[in-house]
Amino acid sequence: MSDLLQRVRDVLPSVRADLEDLVRIESVWADPARRPEVQRSAEAVSKLLSDAGFGDVRIVAEGGAPAVIAHHPAPEGAPTVLLYAHHDVQPEGDPEQWETAPFEPTERDGRLYGRGTADDKAGIATHLAAFRAHDGNPPVGVTVFVEGEEESGSPSLSRLLAAHRDALAADVIVIADSDNWSTDIPSLTVSLRGLADCVVEVATLDHGLHSGMWGGVVPDALTVLVRLLASLHDDEGNVAVDGLHEPDAADREFPEYTPERVRADTGLLDGVREIGSGSVAQRLWAKPAVTVIGIDTTPIVRSSNTLIPRARAKISMRVAPGGDAATHLAALTRHLQSRAPWGADVTVSPGDLGEPYAIDATGPVYDAARQAFREAWGHDAVDTGVGGSIPFIAEFAAAFPDAKILVTGVEDPDTQAHSINESLHLGVLERAATAEALLLARLGSSDGQVAP
Repeated sequence: MSDLLQRVRDVLPSVRADLEDLVRIESVWADPARRPEVQRSAEAVSKLLSDAGFGDVRIVAEGGAPAVIAHHPAPEGAPTVLLYAHHDVQPEGDPEQWETAPFEPTERDGRLYGRGTADDKAGIATHLAAFRAHDGNPPVGVTVFVEGEEESGSPSLSRLLAAHRDALAADVIVIADSDNWSTDIPSLTVSLRGLADCVVEVATLDHGLHSGMWGGVVPDALTVLVRLLASLHDDEGNVAVDGLHEPDAADREFPEYTPERVRADTGLLDGVREIGSGSVAQRLWAKPAVTVIGIDTTPIVRSSNTLIPRARAKISMRVAPGGDAATHLAALTRHLQSRAPWGADVTVSPGDLGEPYAIDATGPVYDAARQAFREAWGHDAVDTGVGGSIPFIAEFAAAFPDAKILVTGVEDPDTQAHSINESLHLGVLERAATAEALLLARLGSSDGQVAP
């Protein structure tokens, strides 16, 4: 094992160089103008995997973004491990808000800044490092699956899994797209919330009216929308939508966040209080949440003394593990349609759905993973949940029900994934790559406990 640790250190400089090259590719699938860049990114990933020693490497697509599948066969009697990451990234937003160019990787204070440095091109780098550390010949079968549209909700993933089921079949699935408790303490993600979103539109008039002539008599749509959105929470900030799933005592398995950590990790302003009741872990990982993420109405620069006839908002709901995304969207729709102030017209247009997932992280595979974390990080892994959603995990579980799923990652509380100044802690990359290399070694050990 000590030799393996040294080999990880030996390959990291080349892995980092490859990661920086990938970050320079603006692989934003959500931007149609940059979809050729996504293709170029897939080709770059394919070449990296071929050069690493994978004999069977393919770029595939099923009506969506290009994905890469690479396969190294398992020795006789050994399990096959599927290593997942994605090569598409979020749009960068306003480049002027970045301290450095978003697609030019830049190191500062032990962190590598740039869009995709962590989410999730560092996942690709982790897999490359683990495979190279084994000199391209690990004691298990290895399949690498690098998706190209995760940041757009993975709309073609189900078709990819169906069309390439045999190529993707595995005994263990390692998904490198999650967080760690800190830069010094790893996490094993065992709980993931699902997603349901919609757009609600309210209408009160067939045209705008002079607010001085009719204000106080007929309602404007924006006031109606504000009151309707306010009904989604009670005075403490708990979700006030009936019919949502909430597990009992869901925080018992998880560590607790201190108020100081919440404020530090989130940038909560002085004087602003937390919302909701129950522990932070329960509210963040195991209770439903509702957020208004966008509003369409008259911008201030174009405003006039006019009663607004129509306004709309996008609402994002997180679904607690054990709940059903479609059922929750139906409950949210009923709530919005039944609480229209002053009889306003309310139209709800359904959006994306993603199922939550809870992992039973017990047994030989998880024991091997925990030991690998302990050796690589010098700390035991903390079992955590994910407050956001990674809906494709439920799709993997449905496609390969007998596989054990490990959700890991290279992010930490300061990564700022999806935000400006996204960054990767280079020490975390080394520890994550070391843990994965050790895991492959342990899964291929001669005791046969995790063999297929």
